[in-house]
Amino acid sequence: MNTGTPEPTNVANSETPEPTPAVIAGATEPTNVANTGTPEPTTTADTGTPPPPATGTVRVDLASRWLGGSVMAASDESFGLKENLLVPAAADFVPGRYDHRGEIVDGWETRRRRGEPGHDWTIVRLGAPGVITEIDVDTSFFTGNYPPACRIEARGTEGYPGADELAGTDEGWIEIVPRSPLKGDGHNLFAVSDPRRFTHVRLSIHPDGGVARLRVRGEVVPDPRRWDGVTFDLAGQEQGGLVVDSSNGFYTSAELLNRPDRARTMGEGWETSRRRDSGHDFAVIRLAATGRLRQVEIDTSHFKYNASAEVELYGRATDAPGTPNVPGSHDFPSSSDNAASPPGAGSPLWSPLLPRTRLQPDTRHLFTLREPSAAVTAVRIDAFPDGGISRIRLVGTVEPSARRDAGLRWFNTLPADQAAYCLAEAGVSEPDIARLLAARPLAGNLSSFLPAGSAGEILGSWIVGR
Repeated sequence: MNTGTPEPTNVANSETPEPTPAVIAGATEPTNVANTGTPEPTTTADTGTPPPPATGTVRVDLASRWLGGSVMAASDESFGLKENLLVPAAADFVPGRYDHRGEIVDGWETRRRRGEPGHDWTIVRLGAPGVITEIDVDTSFFTGNYPPACRIEARGTEGYPGADELAGTDEGWIEIVPRSPLKGDGHNLFAVSDPRRFTHVRLSIHPDGGVARLRVRGEVVPDPRRWDGVTFDLAGQEQGGLVVDSSNGFYTSAELLNRPDRARTMGEGWETSRRRDSGHDFAVIRLAATGRLRQVEIDTSHFKYNASAEVELYGRATDAPGTPNVPGSHDFPSSSDNAASPPGAGSPLWSPLLPRTRLQPDTRHLFTLREPSAAVTAVRIDAFPDGGISRIRLVGTVEPSARRDAGLRWFNTLPADQAAYCLAEAGVSEPDIARLLAARPLAGNLSSFLPAGSAGEILGSWIVGR
């Protein structure tokens, strides 16, 4: 690991080591600049742990393999496989290990172009579509072979297009990070201000080189048409649920609680330090949308000697001050807003959902509520006294007003090409498509926007639900 002292042998290089590029006297390298024109923080030296989002707010890695992100294609991967870009763990490198292609690297690395025209690129399908707020192009351990610059584009596409359909055209791709300089062996952070919802990202490196990891942070914007008529995990990260606060994350973060799938080890759940006082730990999950819970799952799998002994759940009512139906993470108050104090009887912020209940270690616990809960926007889990929980699922249905808000947010944030495609598939005429796109963002009385006939009924069902 690079600690700031140069070590000639600790270089992720798939070929004969290259000399470090000379610095031109008197020249300065600009900091990374996103499409807002505002200078971003300089890149950070690699410490083994990715830096927190530059925005200071909780964001999800939309490209995460946990959510189903995939590297669909790359122009070249002669020295390092493209799939390494989305490996959840931080990059790691052991010098001196070679295979038939060269030194083994933990990242995506292309061959030397040696002056030939063009550049290398890779296309990533996001695991969860959403609004991108920051991208981390991580060049950890690439010192003499990192790309000098990169450019990042994104697009929103319906369905499941193949790699050849996306790679063979520039149509539909929207620049979200202009060509910008990169630094080697560190995290290059780029703020993104585009408010549209994207499904795919294309990273171009100029002209070639190696990138260890790619993180695409942002806010999940789900397609709410998939919520209609079913119950689902309102806390799920892939639906837009977000862990916004916790009392302790000494061993592992509470942000693991609402990941998809099951934890494979204790290290993939939430574990706190041992308490030496009379208190207890907690975590707060902002739901994907305001809804009514019907079933709670508390999973302590793999925690055999350190599982939480008991839990108690509270819900935050939708009419609590400052609680929108479909909040952004910046809308939800954290520990500074009384979330850090256990709610007392009659608290205006929290109401009981599940009474204090004993847990067993290494066990999936399913608790079906006697009747659907009141409508809640967030859930607080109190864990007594400390310990570990692998996963929490909060299964329920979305409130009609929240479904409408989610439908509006989804339709209003679609890129124009994707929105036009959806409308055309629903049978909306070209003049009506142009009128609807020009009227966005839609709000208020939808009847003034919806076209007549079956096409209007279909669009209305997309927004308000069926």
